[in-house]
Amino acid sequence: MADLERKAKEAFIDDHFELAVDLYTQAIALNPTNPDLFADRAQANIKLNNLTEAVADASRAIELDPSMAKAYLRKGIACMKLEEYQTAKAALEAGASLATEEPRFANLIKECDECIAEETGETKKQAVEAPLNTLSLKEEPEDISSKASMVTPSKSKYRHEFYQKPEEVVVTIFAKGIPASSVTVDFGEQILSVSIDVPGEDAYHFQTRLFGKITPDKCKFYVLSTKVEIRLTKAESGLHWASLEYNQETAVVKRITVSSEIAQRPTYPSSMSKRVDWDKIEAEVKKEEKEEKLDGDAALNKFFREIYQDADEDTRRAMKKSFVESNGTVLSTNWKEVGTKKVEGSPPDGMEMRKWEF
Repeated sequence: MADLERKAKEAFIDDHFELAVDLYTQAIALNPTNPDLFADRAQANIKLNNLTEAVADASRAIELDPSMAKAYLRKGIACMKLEEYQTAKAALEAGASLATEEPRFANLIKECDECIAEETGETKKQAVEAPLNTLSLKEEPEDISSKASMVTPSKSKYRHEFYQKPEEVVVTIFAKGIPASSVTVDFGEQILSVSIDVPGEDAYHFQTRLFGKITPDKCKFYVLSTKVEIRLTKAESGLHWASLEYNQETAVVKRITVSSEIAQRPTYPSSMSKRVDWDKIEAEVKKEEKEEKLDGDAALNKFFREIYQDADEDTRRAMKKSFVESNGTVLSTNWKEVGTKKVEGSPPDGMEMRKWEF
């Protein structure tokens, strides 16, 4: 294991960061309780921009050794790159209390304050990313004692899924019969980290950058007989998460909150005190039209129009044919009578031609 660690450090110094991560992973498989290995792998993951992995490694190093200042530093740097400024600041402040002589903590904490102020609208000043890009993270190799206990690398042995409500996201990890003492859940502004470490079994780690931001202080988790239920309180209630994990290409869709009351048409200023029932008015108009009392030609025209409207196809054909062929003097509804011959007719003396409307 010591040889793997030495080679990993050499690979990091030579800027072979992928090789360094691979070698540190092999070393961790041999000694999973060594916090330095996790902290150093976090450093290599930051160089590769594997930021959620870096946060997970740094958090694991802190769990194993809460007094390790460099683990807090690396967690803070990774969280800042993820724009998790509140979480970054908390980690950096904890590290600063352990390494008071290290100026990088103070500089990064100041930068976090500026970014937090910008996010909350207290200042228009833009966050400066240069210090993050120019920090020298290389450190001198350190001698680390080794323990030769063989452990199988961790595997994703549990299935997880999620669903959401307007105000929260519920993540379920299906793990049966897990002791509560074996479950560790950490909440960041936009990071969820879950560890299940049952003695004698492969450790399970689930770390992800979430689709949206959460309020860590309001988040909770419960270890039940068949699952671990994690309730994430959304920082912005009503924001719909298209997925659990952050994806730069996924559009953010606002959930439209609909009142439980019956939706109404837009209202405009009016002197009317009551809501207008347009369906009722339309029915009344049709009824009035039907019952309308007309005289003379208007009444006769209305009568024939109603006959045509309610008639079958043969009746309509008979009415049209007889009317056209007789120059408006005959109107028959019997197709058998007028269908086989031309309808002839002429108005009686003194009778005007009428124009019937069908």
